[in-house]
Amino acid sequence: MTTVPAQVPLAPQAYRHPHDPEPVRSTKARAVFALGLIGALTGFFVGGVVPSTIALTLARQARREAYASGGYLTGADWLRRGERLARIGLVLTAVVVVAAVVIGVVRHADTSFGHDFAPNFD
Repeated sequence: MTTVPAQVPLAPQAYRHPHDPEPVRSTKARAVFALGLIGALTGFFVGGVVPSTIALTLARQARREAYASGGYLTGADWLRRGERLARIGLVLTAVVVVAAVVIGVVRHADTSFGHDFAPNFD
């Protein structure tokens, strides 16, 4: 009878130095997700542009900090989701603004120009 050998890891496990810090989730990643969610939910009301812009700015800062930390700051998935929601909020705001401009132009084009005289005035 033969036994199946256990799985052999492809790369050996790297041992951590005892003074290395523990990996921690970035607090900015949570803020980016929360602001992106708020921006996506309020995008139809044109108020979503402010939290979405702040979320995208914080996401850039969080990515820089995560890169500088050498892998000890986690939360990249929260950053991606927050950025995606922030972009959705900005797109919704842009759609609402474009729709309002189109509706305004159509209504303005429908009105008559000049004086509106009475029907019995020549």
